[in-house]
Amino acid sequence: MHRQIFFVLLLSTLTFAQAPAPKKSATSVARKPAAEVAKPASAGATVPSEQTAEAFLHQMFGYDSTISSKVVEIKPFGDIGLAQVDAVIANTQGQKQFLTFYISPDQKHAIAGEVIPFGPKPFAEAHARLEKGVNGPVRGPAKAPVTIVEFSDLQCPHCKVAAPNLEKLLAEEPNVHFVFQNYPLPMHNWAAKAAAYSDCVGLASNDAVWKFIQKTYDAQTDITEANADQKLTAIANDSGVKGDEIAACAAKPESKSRLEASLALGRAVGVTGTPTIFINGRKTDLGGAPIEYLKNLVEFEAKQAK
Repeated sequence: MHRQIFFVLLLSTLTFAQAPAPKKSATSVARKPAAEVAKPASAGATVPSEQTAEAFLHQMFGYDSTISSKVVEIKPFGDIGLAQVDAVIANTQGQKQFLTFYISPDQKHAIAGEVIPFGPKPFAEAHARLEKGVNGPVRGPAKAPVTIVEFSDLQCPHCKVAAPNLEKLLAEEPNVHFVFQNYPLPMHNWAAKAAAYSDCVGLASNDAVWKFIQKTYDAQTDITEANADQKLTAIANDSGVKGDEIAACAAKPESKSRLEASLALGRAVGVTGTPTIFINGRKTDLGGAPIEYLKNLVEFEAKQAK
């Protein structure tokens, strides 16, 4: 996950550091006017206006003139009367901390940290939603007791770093069904294009797509917004499919629709950054997770499925 350590002391005032980061660029996402933002979150509750959220951020972080803060998005959170605020704070060196907090129905309290499902089977709803909505390439037995769904961004350096851990997990836990879902972040200038290429490679060859994903990770530092088509076409060729055909496919509206469906699915199950994985519906930040922890989760879910 994209988290910047220079904000640790700053954020100790309000424990946003515990919340998963919503990886949205304040400059790349259209700001909503207050009149549009202030709409019902659920029966009897409203989300705060953008002006109110901005004023709150100013009170929390305005003491430091080198820090700027900006609301990215305000939206209802589930059907429990909470509102979710995604925001970004940045310093003069360009470092950013993305944060999410929640507003109580009476708009008198901000709740830091992650809101998680509760009950005897807290992850069942997310598991069912994922099983119904995934549209990415798959590996492993279809009827496996455990399904892992990864939401990843091919331009995300943390996804590249986490990839070997995930490969090790899949090698050591072969009785797992794995699905790769594209989730390009708006702050990345060629990620959406790479996602479209990846989608098309997957449609052409389930074997080639895994090569394409790894080769794109490996080439991250060489790819720019200007040369993305050239580089991604070459990577597709090197992965065993016809790059020109993949490029043509990636430009079609159908590819954009599949990508939008993947993004919508991720948002529906609470993805706020990459790499995020779901193990039978249980959300886990893959970026900082030790392999033994992941193995324990897989083996626990396998036992639960029996």
